[in-house]
Amino acid sequence: MEKPTLSLQPSEQALVAAASRIYSAYIVAGMVAEGQEQGWMTRAIREALWIAQASDEATRVDEEVSG
Repeated sequence: MEKPTLSLQPSEQALVAAASRIYSAYIVAGMVAEGQEQGWMTRAIREALWIAQASDEATRVDEEVSG
């Protein structure tokens, strides 16, 4: 049996890292009950993407103001 492989772009790697930290915080806080893992993981991914998008927008605004 072959092991599955992933090839993530650097931006995707950053999102996975952020989402995993958010998800683990939910677990440590006791928020993730058995059977609810998928929902909390999806929420963590959405929130990591939201943070990335907000950061991207803030960076663009900074570049437009200073450029």
